[in-house]
Amino acid sequence: MATIDEEIKTRFTNDKHRFVTNMIYTTNWFQNQFIEFLKPYKISEQQFNILRILRGAGDWVSMSDIKSLMIDKFPNATRLSDKLLDKGLVSRKRCDKDRRIVYLEITGKGLALLMEIDNSNDKKHMDFMNRISEKEAKEFSALLDKLRG
Repeated sequence: MATIDEEIKTRFTNDKHRFVTNMIYTTNWFQNQFIEFLKPYKISEQQFNILRILRGAGDWVSMSDIKSLMIDKFPNATRLSDKLLDKGLVSRKRCDKDRRIVYLEITGKGLALLMEIDNSNDKKHMDFMNRISEKEAKEFSALLDKLRG
């Protein structure tokens, strides 16, 4: 396996610079793997994120709450919800007291899609996760939390 130095053919001034560059590079690499994994299901990673949020909630969730819980904080959640609605993966309703407030709920079709994704046998795009142990994943996650601290 190539190091970050070899991948982008550069030398770094110090290990912290190497680390930051490696994080950005690996994040993009991981994102591309995940996009490829989701392609057969015809949803984007942001749409997948909305569906996961709704499944976890188990009830109607306001668009503002969905936006605050999303991993990617900049997507147009209204446009994403329109696409999910068109696919029959979510239901939408407006608040009776304040028509500006919009709620989403995952449909049975949306739950079935998430279950299909969860149970997918085609995990070749996500197979790299087997390269680290549960302990390493926990430790690395703690380091990332510390960085955002």
